[in-house]
Amino acid sequence: MILIWIIAFAVTITIHEAAHAWMADRLGDPTARLAGRLSLNPIKHYDPVGTTLLLVLVIMRSVGIPVIPFGWAKPVPIDPYNLANPKKDSALISLAGPLVNIALATLLSIVMRIFPHEALFPLLYPVILLNVALAIFNLIPIHPLDGGKVLTGLLPNKESRELDVFLNRYGILLLFFLIFPTFGGASLITTIISPVIGFILNLLVPGFSTI
Repeated sequence: MILIWIIAFAVTITIHEAAHAWMADRLGDPTARLAGRLSLNPIKHYDPVGTTLLLVLVIMRSVGIPVIPFGWAKPVPIDPYNLANPKKDSALISLAGPLVNIALATLLSIVMRIFPHEALFPLLYPVILLNVALAIFNLIPIHPLDGGKVLTGLLPNKESRELDVFLNRYGILLLFFLIFPTFGGASLITTIISPVIGFILNLLVPGFSTI
């Protein structure tokens, strides 16, 4: 089971980061592609801190410890000067990763419904869970997560610039505060996103939404 979860982890982060690179390339910025990030090789996207954290939590999850796997991969390099509309296009690039994770989770849930064989569940459910968890975690509107760029891309220019400056300065501190266990041994971020992840999992795989 540990091996299955590690493979699920590799698939999840790889398609997430490759989606960022693909969208950037489609919008006119070849920086990520030239850096070798338009790739399905997990090593290309490995971040010593964020990816290691995610891997550790995935292994803990695989042995029955009830944690929500979260983390991040090596940021995809983006040159905003190559983008026709930097604010909007940066938001689309950031959104591409979580959307692909949700799309893969949805596709695999359909496969499980079409072929309801009990042998498929332990193979596909870890991939579904990790893709949903990573997508929702990354949509939290704080830099350096994808949600920060999505939010600044949606706001008017003045508010977007002000929020971007604030999040660039304090985003990582806010993220550490959210991750640090404070409420009965649970982190605030777990309290916030667990119901959302559980709701989506229950839609995709009814009866198996335990996170």
